[in-house]
Amino acid sequence: MKTKHKTNKQQYAYQVIRSRILDGRYPPGHKLVIDQLARELQTSAIPVREAIRLLEADSLISFKPYSGAIVTPFDEQAYLETLSVLAVLEGFATAESSIHFPHEKLDGLRVYTKLMEDALERLDYSLFSNYNKEFHKLTYRYCTNQFLLEQIHTTWERLGTVRQQGSTMKPVRMKRSVIEHYQLIEMMEKREDPKIVEAFARNHKLNTLKAFLEDSPQNSI
Repeated sequence: MKTKHKTNKQQYAYQVIRSRILDGRYPPGHKLVIDQLARELQTSAIPVREAIRLLEADSLISFKPYSGAIVTPFDEQAYLETLSVLAVLEGFATAESSIHFPHEKLDGLRVYTKLMEDALERLDYSLFSNYNKEFHKLTYRYCTNQFLLEQIHTTWERLGTVRQQGSTMKPVRMKRSVIEHYQLIEMMEKREDPKIVEAFARNHKLNTLKAFLEDSPQNSI
């Protein structure tokens, strides 16, 4: 029973810290103080320390000399590689899904896009990113290739480990992304050729990558 209780505390600490990293409350480079977290989570230091080890295995936390546990710094190369793969996977899945996509579900896509607009007006980039993810999950929900969907989920998880949510997309690109969402909805409503849908959905994601590269300090020199 004690082991189970200990495991539950460890899982709770893991989930809390992980969610705070992924939603941006703990940004890249943020130092994690074990004793402080233990007091906050009303537990001992042991479950927190074990949770941090698990998060290290997930690549969400790193250990820095003389600093201890910190949220893993932004990895630009890993971000670019992961987003490139996600563009290909989501493009194919969205095209497959568009063949079976129920017209009555199109309003759901419009709702998410409108919520993205509202979040952008409030400069809430983290919320914008959340709604963007939900929008795309719905676009490929009716893809029948379950293995492909699993790979997309895994790739999204990896994307969350290499960047702070909402930190890699700039306002100008966000506005353009919203416009592209409405274009994609129109294509799906018209049952556009799946090959055209695939290319558009893939390029939509790659446009985010291009905007990031254009705004990179290396390209402003």
